[in-house]
Amino acid sequence: MSGFVSFVGSGPGDPELLTVKAVNRISKADAVLFDDLSAGPILAHAKPSADLVGVGKRAGRKSPKQDHVSKLLVDYAKTGAHVVRLKSGDSGLFGRLEEEQLALREAGFRYEIIPVFLRHLRQQPQQISR
Repeated sequence: MSGFVSFVGSGPGDPELLTVKAVNRISKADAVLFDDLSAGPILAHAKPSADLVGVGKRAGRKSPKQDHVSKLLVDYAKTGAHVVRLKSGDSGLFGRLEEEQLALREAGFRYEIIPVFLRHLRQQPQQISR
């Protein structure tokens, strides 16, 4: 089976803060399944022919069930597609990543996790002595 899934963290949603690897995977994906907070300007990195599928969950709105999202990942992978699961924040934090990984493993598909840098290191000003 040649389908492959990349779990990509979108960080705070600013496309300028994506990693180079994240932009690379999004731009080459045949399908991008994205959370609500990952929508918008980040999706501009997707190629024009890519399927863009919103699978985000929001309080007070009808949202796809988790098993449906996992099934979509497997179904796209079965077609041989490179799929990006674009997750808000870090791909493994608050994101039900384990359930999606399990569905892919059980179906025999490989995947990768591309983390995001959620915090920056703050460098303190240094005093220069003369």
